[in-house]
This record gives sequence, C-alpha cells and structure tokens, in this order.
Amino acid sequence: MLPQCTSAISMSISFAIGDRVRLTTTLPYVKTADTMPMLRPGDLLPINSVGIIREQKPGNTWTVKFDQGSFLIDSAHLAKVTE
Repeated sequence: MLPQCTSAISMSISFAIGDRVRLTTTLPYVKTADTMPMLRPGDLLPINSVGIIREQKPGNTWTVKFDQGSFLIDSAHLAKVTE
C-alpha cells in the first residue's frame, strides 16, 4: 500500500485582476503573453519583481504585467503583495 501525500499544488491561491504580485522564485525561462508567445531567459525577471495581474489563463497560470513586459506565470511562483 502506497502512503498518501499531500501536495502544495492542491492548494489554490486566489488572485484577482489588478492585484499586485511579486515573483517568489527564479525561473529558468519565462513565456511572453504576446499574440505570438516567445520564451525569454529567466534572468529577465529578477526574484521579488512586482507586477500586476492582468488575466487568468487555464491551469493556474496568470498574465502578469511587469516593467519588462507581460508574461505568463504559474501561480506557484507568485505571492500577493500586501501593503
């Protein structure tokens, strides 16, 4: 019998359009939210970069507008800014 384990993925983080969020982890690459998406190097967005939620995409992915542009970021890499 296999042991049951809980996953952090099962926890859903709720964001709303217009929420300020910060990037909590460095990513190996980021995907642009353009009409023709491109993969860009992850060092384009430094850790703790602050952006604004613009749109929700399927699979817990959000379009986030940073100073460097708009990118598709998974909710596991975002935290809500509380100020």
